[in-house]
Amino acid sequence: MGADPVTAKLRVALADDQALVRAGLKALLESFGDLAVVVEAVDGGELIEALRTTPVDVILSDIRMAGVSGPEALRRLRGAGNMTPTILLTTFDDSALLLEAVEAGAQGFLLKDAAPEDLHDAIATVARGESLLQPVATDPVRARYAYREQEAPKAHFSEREIAILRLLAGGYSNKEIARSIHLAEGTVKNYVSDILDKLETRDRTRAVLKAITLRVI
Repeated sequence: MGADPVTAKLRVALADDQALVRAGLKALLESFGDLAVVVEAVDGGELIEALRTTPVDVILSDIRMAGVSGPEALRRLRGAGNMTPTILLTTFDDSALLLEAVEAGAQGFLLKDAAPEDLHDAIATVARGESLLQPVATDPVRARYAYREQEAPKAHFSEREIAILRLLAGGYSNKEIARSIHLAEGTVKNYVSDILDKLETRDRTRAVLKAITLRVI
């Protein structure tokens, strides 16, 4: 979609159930000059409804909200074919929330006390189609999913495999990955199969978690 051709600003949807937090985030984002908050929602349900008629470039949503949570809204959006890049915000450095966000298909994760510049950079990064795969909570993830040395990957990963792993971490399907990196869907399926084999797991989510833990991505 890209930025609005008239204003050259990235269009952002903002969801948070705390009015003061939402107002503060909106003021912060619009102070940069290149972002415009065009959707505000008090929970994931209101966010989904608003996005039916108002397209955006990036979704910025709290993880925990009264009503429909950020990850649940994201799962529903992805299920409906809406692949708008999404950053989930969290108050606590909690690995369980990070894992939930990964599984829902978020491209980015940030603590609410992140520096303003980091938030701006994160929005610009996901708007370009990239994922933020080094969230602030990777250490708890690695601690929770500690692997023994013998469980390390049995082969090195190619640049193409690492790129596909990053897209898997963003929650993309084989078809979406194929479209993103200009390969046939069958070719991507073969790559994914090889990746799972190297990581010795049959599950895509587990493969991503293991790849993060082992610093493959």
